[in-house]
Amino acid sequence: MVKSYRDLDVWQKSMDLVVACYRITDIFPKKEIYGLSSQLQRAAVSLSANIAKGHQRQHSREFLQFLSIASGSLAGLETHLQIAHRLGYIDEKQIEKLFEKTSEIGRTINGLRKSIEKRIGS
Repeated sequence: MVKSYRDLDVWQKSMDLVVACYRITDIFPKKEIYGLSSQLQRAAVSLSANIAKGHQRQHSREFLQFLSIASGSLAGLETHLQIAHRLGYIDEKQIEKLFEKTSEIGRTINGLRKSIEKRIGS
């Protein structure tokens, strides 16, 4: 039974991804602290925060909107990761591991959206 956003599997996975992103940006060059590192971290945090905020809303349609925003944050995060990879800040093994996490989260968000839509008859 889901009593809180903290009980949502997708939120828990997104929080794990936040931690992974913060750890990976620790190895970025210091010149990126206000650039790519910050952008990547903010996208990861936005993903988790929007799942949480949406779950706390009173109406399912609002939750769907926040899940849509979370999906956008996920796409932004993947873009930042790809940029970091192209710049040589993240190696192939690291990006594959991170993209496995983002793919799983994306599938989970889509499944949750479909479940809510089915429940409300959209």
